[in-house]
Amino acid sequence: MKASKTLWVLVFISVINSMGFGIIVPLLYSYGKKFGVTEQTIGLLTAAFSIAQFFATPVLGSLSDRFGRKPLLAISLVGTCVSFLMFGLANSLILLFAARILDGITGGNISVAQAMVSDISSAKDRAKNFGILGSAFGFGFVIGPAVGGVLSNFGEKVPFFFAAGIAMVGVLLTIFLLEETNKKTKDGKSKDKGHNFNFISLITVMKKPVIGTAVFVGFLLTMAQFTMIIGFQTFTVDVLKINPTKIGLMYAGFGVTGILMQLAVPLIKKLITSQALILMLSTLVCLGMMILTGFATGMVLFAVGMGLYGLFNGLRNPMLNAIIADHNNDSEKGEVMGINQSYASIGQTLGPVTAGLITAISVHSIFFLSALYILIAFLFSIRLKSRE
Repeated sequence: MKASKTLWVLVFISVINSMGFGIIVPLLYSYGKKFGVTEQTIGLLTAAFSIAQFFATPVLGSLSDRFGRKPLLAISLVGTCVSFLMFGLANSLILLFAARILDGITGGNISVAQAMVSDISSAKDRAKNFGILGSAFGFGFVIGPAVGGVLSNFGEKVPFFFAAGIAMVGVLLTIFLLEETNKKTKDGKSKDKGHNFNFISLITVMKKPVIGTAVFVGFLLTMAQFTMIIGFQTFTVDVLKINPTKIGLMYAGFGVTGILMQLAVPLIKKLITSQALILMLSTLVCLGMMILTGFATGMVLFAVGMGLYGLFNGLRNPMLNAIIADHNNDSEKGEVMGINQSYASIGQTLGPVTAGLITAISVHSIFFLSALYILIAFLFSIRLKSRE
């Protein structure tokens, strides 16, 4: 019962945390223009978060292994709250960059929450619980932009202050409702210094047969998804020529399909017990749908390709996180989850960059580039299945 309570508290924290992130991201460009943000610098502003997160997340994860998940999750959420306040009070471009970097540095809440789910889950329930947590993050991202759009009608700074407020709610929930899940710190062994993080771990983790392959597959699939997002935006505007409201609804639908699939993980696990096999098959479907989308010239083929891609892409994180957790030591859970998130953040940066470079060929080439990344991930997922 305690595990169930902890999971649902984490779910609620994840929803409000990702909703806060979803609220501000669509507003970054329009809000930042008065401080000198351009089409070029918005990319740098976005990348600043990912780069800071790349270096900070595994450190926070490692600290949660030694000193407990609960205090590190609270600290991460406080950092998020302060960064949103900095946005609302910003008076220069430098302050906007400082806010994004601070949020990236303290952005370990995802990996710490994943480590907590791993702590409380049996091997049988791990994929299901990761699916529930992933659905919570996804739900927040889907409703966040809509909430931000409504709040912006009351003032351009209101969404940022509201996001800060709900981040602080997350802090209070963590402090007063969440129980520590790291057994070592619960047993009073937090001063054990048998393992210290250093950045060489970012490389050495990749040498582990199962974990390293899973992290690399996750990196490739994340890069493919964020490449696709650029194609999605370009195709809907330049080819389909639909208005922003319809684009927003289509993107929300894309997010909802992934959430539904994550909630279906327990049923899928009853049909296919191998997590690596589920990952391999879902990646193959995503590959086919991305190639199909590359040939789309109208709404129907594009919507079918995107809808099925979004549906099966929803299986990626629950399966990868479960595989990583199953093959990980208790003393390094937080660190390895942090490293996994670090590589994902780099994929989030490289995907849009490479998509921007290949756009010069054609808008369709973006989807084929995404398909190439998925193809490589599929080949490595076969390797992962053989090593599971």
